[in-house]
Amino acid sequence: MQLSSLLDRFAEPETLKMAKLGRELRAKGVDVIDLSLGEPDFDTPQHIKDAAIKAINDNWSHYTPVSGFLDLREAVCTKLKRDNNLDYTPENIVTSTGAKQSLANAILALVDEGEEVIIPTPYWVTYSELVKIARGKVVEIRTSVENSFKPTPQQVEAAITPKSKVFMFSSPCNPSGAVYSKAELEALAVVFRKHPNIIILADEIYEYINFVGKHESIAQFADLKDRVVLINGLSKGFAMTGWRLGYIAANTTIAKACEKLQGQFTSGASSITQKAAVAALTGDLRPSKEMAAEFTRRREKTLALVKAIPGFTCFEPEGAFYVFPDVSYYYGKSNGTETIKNAADFSMYLLNTAHVSSVMGDAFGEPKCVRFSFANSMTNIERAWARIAEALALLK
Repeated sequence: MQLSSLLDRFAEPETLKMAKLGRELRAKGVDVIDLSLGEPDFDTPQHIKDAAIKAINDNWSHYTPVSGFLDLREAVCTKLKRDNNLDYTPENIVTSTGAKQSLANAILALVDEGEEVIIPTPYWVTYSELVKIARGKVVEIRTSVENSFKPTPQQVEAAITPKSKVFMFSSPCNPSGAVYSKAELEALAVVFRKHPNIIILADEIYEYINFVGKHESIAQFADLKDRVVLINGLSKGFAMTGWRLGYIAANTTIAKACEKLQGQFTSGASSITQKAAVAALTGDLRPSKEMAAEFTRRREKTLALVKAIPGFTCFEPEGAFYVFPDVSYYYGKSNGTETIKNAADFSMYLLNTAHVSSVMGDAFGEPKCVRFSFANSMTNIERAWARIAEALALLK
């Protein structure tokens, strides 16, 4: 059977692949501790669940507008004004079945074959693959632990060519945990002002999980706002991963383009999820703040455990819930039967020897690093890192 060549253009997400391998081992009775998936280990807050139950009982069970119910798009605008001091109208908002679909909509609406999308490394695994699906060209800007995994304005300027169409980044960043300050965004804005044809795709899905202060959005600069596509959603900040609700805020031309695309793919997101999302966005934020406080505690514990591992170099995450250490110290080392040649070998070694799942850095554009989540209980975090230390001690 001859399948579409489209399938050859992109790879399966390594995050999902490692989670799958972990599940397979777990099904065989192995006690695997999952530090691979980016999912809060909290339940959805009760007031959000109550809103969903009410929506079911009130028979909100029919098709929705493609871009989302008006009250939901108004709720997104309320949130953006409350949290970010950004003024949008419902016509600027398109809600989707998760922020991943929002990203796909935006890339497919913006990028033509051969056009370049500039992405600082490390980046979330799906960014590059979506560009490939659109037949665009990924232009990576290599960053490092030394510059806090953020590109300099000079690097961004140097990456821009006549074919550049989109600059794509996240803050807080998955996987590095880097958070851009207002001054850093302003420095990038100076560059973008020189290149008015470039669209800025800003993924802010981890906005509420911030360890260094107030979240700053690049859309705050009035002269750039019309060129910014904000991506956000409810998965991380509200523990609603399975509910699948993401959204964009963009100028009306881009918003209508995304709505047109989505109309042929999925139409509107779940009607029940949309009603629950209104309660999330406009309701009590205390559960989100309590969750962020717990991630803060886990971050401190994880960093202490990581620093005790010989050979690791680790940036202290400023947001999100990952550490992304440079593990290349172990490349070339062996336990007598296995030799660690790269990040993939490192992650597989930990999975099979320590029974801890992680994600190799190659998937994020950084082959020296491995991503470990701390979106797990404190007990499991401590158990996992004890196992990791024991397994790595066998490598000589």
